[in-house]
Amino acid sequence: MRVLVIVKASEESEAGGIPDAKELAEMGKFNEKLVEAGVMLMGEGLHPSSKGARVRFDGKQRTVIDGPFAETKELVAGFWLWQVRSMDEAIEWIKRAPLFDGGAEIELRPVFEMDDFGEAATPEIREHEASLREKIAGA
Repeated sequence: MRVLVIVKASEESEAGGIPDAKELAEMGKFNEKLVEAGVMLMGEGLHPSSKGARVRFDGKQRTVIDGPFAETKELVAGFWLWQVRSMDEAIEWIKRAPLFDGGAEIELRPVFEMDDFGEAATPEIREHEASLREKIAGA
């Protein structure tokens, strides 16, 4: 199963704070362990919300809202995409992550797989989705 590991923002990350060389090296070692175990598919940190935007959808109307956004605890500072056997395995991995000892909240969410959609995922839809994934992999 794939799991999205969401690193919640903090006042520090929203202020543009970035890890120092020691912290980057620690996280690099952790990421290396994830890669060697075949767990990590992707992982990235995000700039503060002051550099972002939101698009609000209301019927046909689209409204662009420029950052920063107020509720830090509702924002994302980074993410991983992991391939694991279970949520328990993902939880065990995140418990070993460095850099969060000063306080953090990490959210783990399973990613929908095509089988989760049951009969709605017709053979045509499955084929189209597989084709898109091949294109992405080749890019």
